[in-house]
Amino acid sequence: MTLHPLQTAWAERIAAFRRHDETESRLTAPVSERMLDLACLRPGMRVLDVASGMGEPSLRAAQRVGPSGFVLGTDVADGMLEVAREKARALALSNIEFRAADAQTLEVPEQSFDAATVRWALMYLPQPERALERMWRALRPSGRLVCACWAGPEQVEYVSLPRRSLARLRPLPPIEPEAPGVFRFADPEHLRTVLTRSGFAMEHVEAMHVPVMEAEDGAGVVRWIRDFAGPLAKLVEEMPLEAQRAWEEDVARECEHHRTGGKVLLGGVTWLVVARRTVPEPG
Repeated sequence: MTLHPLQTAWAERIAAFRRHDETESRLTAPVSERMLDLACLRPGMRVLDVASGMGEPSLRAAQRVGPSGFVLGTDVADGMLEVAREKARALALSNIEFRAADAQTLEVPEQSFDAATVRWALMYLPQPERALERMWRALRPSGRLVCACWAGPEQVEYVSLPRRSLARLRPLPPIEPEAPGVFRFADPEHLRTVLTRSGFAMEHVEAMHVPVMEAEDGAGVVRWIRDFAGPLAKLVEEMPLEAQRAWEEDVARECEHHRTGGKVLLGGVTWLVVARRTVPEPG
């Protein structure tokens, strides 16, 4: 059977996520655990995790709420969720379900969850308000929502470092803070406005610096960027091979400033935001 080009591209992307998943899950575990602390999870609670990807933080939530609780993890990409399902089986978790669904059109029973989590996904959605309104309806009165969103470019080196190196070689489009992307909610006050419009009251914000990748050397960092940097990687691929090699060498040099314990670590500052469902209908 011959795969459609889009199917092939998606299969390659899933393969890349699998290659890096163990490392990323280990490095970013403190963010997932802190999100669940802020959600005040207890045994028996029901949790909705939107944009679960390969199972963060939904799998950890299932372990916290125990057999008497329940976690529903959703993601638009069922291929990602299949990896999460594999992990759930390996952990013998029977209190979790993974369902392919668009966060902006999510259909779950009203007021059926005690808490909701969204880790590094809200800023990419075309209409985050729609997803938040769906979560508002899913939560019980006063239910908690915990979101993780990246801070500004100067605080997120896994984006800013390769971008600076590329800017030395070619013009780059400006970062559009209002457009879907990494930095859409870099200002927590912008997120507060969106949350308020969607029926939530923002109660708490804190910052955490977290690495998202590690490598032995600059070549490993370049491989990671080419796998995950999306639009930036495409800008690199548009250049002549000589310019691409110059970019790779510059990235490798810059990465040495981020070497810790024999490994290069790149990450950034993430905001952890807690909001509570308010009583009036959103909108």
